[in-house]
Amino acid sequence: MSASKATAANRFGLGAKPGELEGSGDGREILLAQLREPPPLDEFHGLPSSAVTMTREYEQLSAARAGRVKAAPPAAMGDMQPGSPMSAADAMASVRPEGKAVDVDQAGERAEQMRRDLRRRQLDEFAARYRHASRTDRPFVERLTQFWSNHFAVSIDKGDTRLYAAAMEREAIRPHVLGRFEDMLLAVESHPAMLRYLDNSISIGNDSAAAQRAELMRRERRGLNENLAREILELHTLGVDGGYRQDDVLELARAITGWSTFNSREAKAAGERIPDNAFTFRKASHEPGERRVLGRRYAEGGVEQGRAVLADLAKHPSTAHHLSFKLARHFVADQPPPALVKRMAQAYLSHDGDLRALYRALVESQESWADNARKFKTPNDFVVSALRAGELPVGNDARALINLLSSLGQPVFTPRSPAGFPDTAADWSSPDGLWKRIQAAQMLAARIDPKASAPYQCAVSVLGNAAVDGDFAIGLRRAGSLRDGYALLFASPAFQWRI
Repeated sequence: MSASKATAANRFGLGAKPGELEGSGDGREILLAQLREPPPLDEFHGLPSSAVTMTREYEQLSAARAGRVKAAPPAAMGDMQPGSPMSAADAMASVRPEGKAVDVDQAGERAEQMRRDLRRRQLDEFAARYRHASRTDRPFVERLTQFWSNHFAVSIDKGDTRLYAAAMEREAIRPHVLGRFEDMLLAVESHPAMLRYLDNSISIGNDSAAAQRAELMRRERRGLNENLAREILELHTLGVDGGYRQDDVLELARAITGWSTFNSREAKAAGERIPDNAFTFRKASHEPGERRVLGRRYAEGGVEQGRAVLADLAKHPSTAHHLSFKLARHFVADQPPPALVKRMAQAYLSHDGDLRALYRALVESQESWADNARKFKTPNDFVVSALRAGELPVGNDARALINLLSSLGQPVFTPRSPAGFPDTAADWSSPDGLWKRIQAAQMLAARIDPKASAPYQCAVSVLGNAAVDGDFAIGLRRAGSLRDGYALLFASPAFQWRI
């Protein structure tokens, strides 16, 4: 069965750019070549690490408290717990010059300026992401990156996660997208975005030293939080039918107590020596003792205990099946062929969780290139493919793009659930959703360069000759203006599907 370049670009990739389908070449080989080495990531150079951002976040909160102003998003804060923002007393102390009264107005103005700076950094992250997606010559790798980012979903509608979701994709997913799943899993679960989003930064073992100290001092006790452990098992590794029980959730939750982020006092003490990353293991919060997960025993070992559990979960057959099913569903069909899923899972297990082996099994399988294999574009897919087809620039200010994706129902890094955005046609093809795409197509077409190629030529260049025929081809040729023609292209059924 032939593996067309159009399918490689439009279903496995992010949508073809003009000229991408020219020349000879086999679609399989094009995709496999993209897996051989990591792509250049020039658009992301200069963006601050999560550790730097967290230090600035604490400074902003400190100034906001000193100025008696509420810390507005995106620097919204959570409880004053280990690994989360500082207490009010700490905040006041950190901005009060020795022997001098605090200038409330000055502190408030400083806090507002810092809040705007944090917001600008967040927009810089979003702009870099979409610039890279619109320009990259390794679109298969970028689609894989965004797949894993949605697999390990965090949502910026939770205030103390807001600044870190895009950074997690950059710091924890991109470096491992062509590596081992085990390494990506560990990087994600120890990233501040995930630790804050699923409340592990405030999880404290019931028999830990921190809990005992709180009891002696007659303070309110913070207990065990199961959120991250549950989603690791249900969503990130084994899957909902992967064979775990509630006892496994509890034991994993105990194993990862103490996994947190540095707090305001630690950031202040570090001064200019900002840590390499924002992860901190808090031994006092860790539940002591042996753990038993999925029938396997894990000796007490501090932070290594949780890492050992994750390593075994990454190698589990249920994890292999769960990941393979989700990838096959994303690339091939809403209900992927079971034989394809089984073949991918076997490749994953036989190569010790190597993701390239998993991708190769997907690309090399006949089912992946079947005539009936197709995927309906999510709003993000639709917008990115239009940016590429129309060669539309993404500037430094991504607010217009962010607003467009929100209007289409897929706001950037805001799935509002740890399960991520859905990945089937039924979730995105409602009449209202399609009408909004027609409006978005008109907005995107309005940005086309007046010197751009004719709409029919562009359509053939990015979709291939086979997809541009009949009334569609006639309409493109007879379009009253360049803008009308591109609006027709972007709104057409042929453009809505990854075929």
